[in-house]
Amino acid sequence: MLLWRKVAHECATWCCTSATRDDKTVTSRVEHEGLSFLTITLPEFGKAFERSLDQGQVDLTLFSSFSSRGGLPRFLGGFLDRVFDRSSGLLLYEPCVDSIRSIRQLTLMFGKMELECTERRTQAAMQNYVQCEKEVRYADSRRDPASSQDFKTVSAMLFARAFSSVDRKVYEGTLVPKHGPGATSDRLRGNSKYDLRSWTSRLEEYFPMGEYLLPNWRYYDQLDAIDLLEPGMERPVRVVPVPKTLKTPRIIGIEPTCMQYTQQALLPAILEELKRDDNLRSFLGFDDQEPNQLMACLGSQNGSLATLDLSDASDRVSNQHVLDLLQNHPHLRGAVSACRSTKADVPGEGVISLAKFASMGSALCFPFEAMVFLTVVLLGIQESLNKPLTPADLLDLRGKLRIYGDDIIVPVEYVRSVVQALHAFGFVVNLRKSFWTGKFRESCGRDFYAGHDVSVVRVRQKVPSQLKHATEVVSLVSFRNQMYFSGYWETCKLLDGWLNRILKSYPVVLPSSRVLGRHSFLGFSTEKMCPHLHAPLVKGHYLRPRIPDSNLADEGALLKCLLLFEYSDTSREVPVYLSNSYMMPPVLGGRSHLERAGRPMTVNIKHGWVSPV
Repeated sequence: MLLWRKVAHECATWCCTSATRDDKTVTSRVEHEGLSFLTITLPEFGKAFERSLDQGQVDLTLFSSFSSRGGLPRFLGGFLDRVFDRSSGLLLYEPCVDSIRSIRQLTLMFGKMELECTERRTQAAMQNYVQCEKEVRYADSRRDPASSQDFKTVSAMLFARAFSSVDRKVYEGTLVPKHGPGATSDRLRGNSKYDLRSWTSRLEEYFPMGEYLLPNWRYYDQLDAIDLLEPGMERPVRVVPVPKTLKTPRIIGIEPTCMQYTQQALLPAILEELKRDDNLRSFLGFDDQEPNQLMACLGSQNGSLATLDLSDASDRVSNQHVLDLLQNHPHLRGAVSACRSTKADVPGEGVISLAKFASMGSALCFPFEAMVFLTVVLLGIQESLNKPLTPADLLDLRGKLRIYGDDIIVPVEYVRSVVQALHAFGFVVNLRKSFWTGKFRESCGRDFYAGHDVSVVRVRQKVPSQLKHATEVVSLVSFRNQMYFSGYWETCKLLDGWLNRILKSYPVVLPSSRVLGRHSFLGFSTEKMCPHLHAPLVKGHYLRPRIPDSNLADEGALLKCLLLFEYSDTSREVPVYLSNSYMMPPVLGGRSHLERAGRPMTVNIKHGWVSPV
């Protein structure tokens, strides 16, 4: 409440209005409704405000939880009067951008706190997961054969060259697998994954056990100890909720170790080929959100580009979509199908068979959903042009079309046919988060109105009271520094006071420093110089994650070291150095990588002399 109040009064100062009555309203409603007012009700107000910006007029039915006067809600009325006309509810000719930014900050600030939902909301999310699966099956059964053929034709024009190269690598057996640090459905962690003793008969055709589970064929006798599972005996994906908002959790699928291992073999090969193609590099983004953000800014300025968002995007990509995408590449198609899980264990619903390609949690989910969306979007553009797409058309679309996951940017003139095409293929466009008529656009975490950045700085965790609350302390420091660079300097003074009571030292450091400190436009502080490196030092807190103990020896240790060799040869970005008599990339291991591995189970905050740079 103190934080909301401080931000409200600072915003009111910017906008030459008052937030006193708004403060009283929030205080009263939090007393009666609890934290859900800040995390659910206020964000709903913010989304309704965005929709009103897009429509050019306030629809009071969207603000049903708040009283109104004239054509506008009473709550945040001083800010709203600078954006809309109160008598008619129409958007002003030149609305106050600071007021737009302030309303969004005050209503959306707590909307994505990473808190556990109630059991009822979590169960509803699980039921929605199952319902979505039924809708995918229904959409598959009703797909128009002509549309499917058009999908195959456009996908072949887009991806033929890239997929042919990966198809050859699968055929030649040159893919390099990798274990990730995350959880798996069979609960193997850290280095224990390299002693994997479970494989599937579907994988064996494209990823032979002798090539992927053994250091070399000298250890062929170890194959007898590996359990080869037939399709009916395969371990299902473990479906779990993770914090997203207090309204609903995010539902992800934790893959079996063998599936995750082979998916990671395909992923870098696919991404490498996609980035080599000029058109695909322009249309698809996998690791850089900035192009989407710049295009959203341009769309808000001149109205030429629309931003679209999809609901349950990854869960609505059908396995049939991916099979059609890969129709002309049998080896790649077979390998992708082999490392795809076909069943999921859903809490409260049991084990179900999957028609979707993959849930979030699969390494191949993100790239394939983007490729499917790109194909469908181009089908919509083709329908609008009323002629088959040509290479010249694709060249003309560069800089106007971009897909990053389920964030889609398309030219406004094609938006309606694109939306129809997405619906025809079973996807659901979230109209509350899709914009093309007004001057508001959002994409990849950045929001713009008429070319002005009106993005929100969000609170992710509860405010900590002790240093031992490491996650909350780190989150609050990050929030403070984001608020500083967004111009909320009075709010930063409040946050600095809180953090000074928790941290022994709270110096001014650069954003590149690992110290938990204040960022500033004025540089960094120096308390002494390092006698060895002659570099500046400050006394401050920093994170020291504890990597779990995970001893690895014998064949598993040799396999891991050989895989590290392979990655050091194939990635020039990863340097190689001599450690413990063998060469290994430090990014992938360390001197004790055979003794400790996996994601940190705990993170400690240490205090000492650290570089502020």
